[in-house]
Amino acid sequence: MNKPEEPARAAGWSVGVNLDNVTVIHNEDVQQFELHVDGLRALLTYRRFPDRIVLAHTEVPPPLEGQGLAAKLARFALDFARANRLRVVSLCPYVSSFIRKHTEYQDLVSSDDLQRLLSR
Repeated sequence: MNKPEEPARAAGWSVGVNLDNVTVIHNEDVQQFELHVDGLRALLTYRRFPDRIVLAHTEVPPPLEGQGLAAKLARFALDFARANRLRVVSLCPYVSSFIRKHTEYQDLVSSDDLQRLLSR
């Protein structure tokens, strides 16, 4: 017997999100920042080193896309880096784009990395 798909997912549903009601969780055990909405998880993975944080990948489930969750994760990760005096290395295209658009975070990136980031 085939397992039926969840009707909402099969229909291409989306979930309305109020960003003020969503809290970022820092899951240090797996080195990621997470948001949970209606049983779905958005995340930003990283690797931490003594002097820097490498932001590797941002993932938002399709029903949550386009509602600012990736930006909230990126802002949280960058604020975390600043609070902990960590240099930021972005391997994630979304975070790189976010840093290009939000100049207040560009000081967290080394001058060489920033030059590469801005040339894309």
